[in-house]
Amino acid sequence: MSEYLVNIENERLSFFTPAGEVKALNNVSLHLREGEVLGIVGESGSGKSVTAYSLMGLTAYPGRLIGGSLQFNGHQVEQMTEKDMRKIRGNEISIIFQDPMTSLNPVYTIGNQICEVIMLHTNKNKHQAKERAKELLTLVGINEPEKRLKQYPHELSGGMRQRVMIAIALACEPKLLIADEPTTALDVTIQAQILELMMDLKEKLGMAIIMITHDLGVVANMCDRIAVMYAGKVVEYGDTDDIFYSPSHEYTKGLIRSIPKLTEKEHSKLVPIEGSPVDMLNPPKGCPFAPRCRACMKICLREMPPYTDISDIHYSACWLLQKQEFERSAASGVHVQAAEADCECPLDKGQAQKGDA
Repeated sequence: MSEYLVNIENERLSFFTPAGEVKALNNVSLHLREGEVLGIVGESGSGKSVTAYSLMGLTAYPGRLIGGSLQFNGHQVEQMTEKDMRKIRGNEISIIFQDPMTSLNPVYTIGNQICEVIMLHTNKNKHQAKERAKELLTLVGINEPEKRLKQYPHELSGGMRQRVMIAIALACEPKLLIADEPTTALDVTIQAQILELMMDLKEKLGMAIIMITHDLGVVANMCDRIAVMYAGKVVEYGDTDDIFYSPSHEYTKGLIRSIPKLTEKEHSKLVPIEGSPVDMLNPPKGCPFAPRCRACMKICLREMPPYTDISDIHYSACWLLQKQEFERSAASGVHVQAAEADCECPLDKGQAQKGDA
C-alpha cells in the first residue's frame, strides 16, 4: 500500500488534434498524503487542470495518456474502465469547477442535483437524500436550505452557486477534493469566504485538497506544498515557505514579482513576465521558459534541464542551478567543461527568441 493518497509518476499526456499532437503533460510527477493541501500554480495552458482531470479520468478523446502511472487511494487510474471510474468520482474524489454557472444544470433545481449525487453513491432514499442535502447546504454556510433546494442555479448569486458546488463535491465525504480555480469568478470578499470555508471543511472531514490556481497569493496561507507548472512540466516543487522565500526557478521568481505588494510605493508598476507562452504544438528543444527568461544561457535553448535537489522536498528544473553545482564541484572532465562552456553569461532577449525559433 502506497504511503501517498495520490501518486503520479512521470505522466505524459497528449491531445491529438487536426493540427497535430499537443503535448499537454511532460513527465509530471506529484505526490500527496492524506489530509495535505497541494497547490498547483501556473499561467493558463501550463497543464494544471489537465493533471487534475486525468486523475479523475476526464481527459477522454482527443486526450490520451502516453505514459506514466497514476495511483489514487489504491486505484491504478490508467487501468480503470469508465464504469469503475464512475464508482469513485463524487465518492472518493470530487472536483469544484471554476465556473459554477456552467457546471450546474440550469433546468434542474439545486436540491435535485445534490440529491442525485447522494442517491447514486449511497443507499439513502429520496427523503434521506433531501435531509442530507439540507445538512450540506447548512455546512457550506447557505441560509434557508429548505428554500434553496427548490431554487434553480440562476436564482442564486455567484458566491452561493459556488457554495452549492462545494456541497455537491462534499456530498459523500471524499478523500480528495480538487478545487479548479474555485474563486476566479468571485469578488475578493467572497473569495476569502470560500477559501476559509474549504479549510474549515478540510479540518472537519480530514480530506486532502489539490488547489489549482494561477494566483500564488491564493495558496499562500492554505497549502502545505506548491507545484509550479509551465508548459506541461513541473518546473519547481517545494514547501510553501520554500517557494515564497527561496524560489529557485526564474519562472517562479517572475510569478512572485508580479504579485501586488502592500508595502510598495503608490503608483508603482507591477512587474510582468514578458513574452508569450510556448506553442505546445511545436515545443522547443530546450527549457520551454528560455525565450522569456532574463537569465537564458546557450544550453537553455538546446537541452531540457534536469531536476536539481535543493532540499529533501524542494527541487527545480533550471540550468542555473546546475551551473552552481558545477561551480561548487571539484570534479573535472570533458562533460563538466562542456557544460560550463554552455553556462556562460545570459543571452539577450533577441538571441533567446532567435535561438528558440
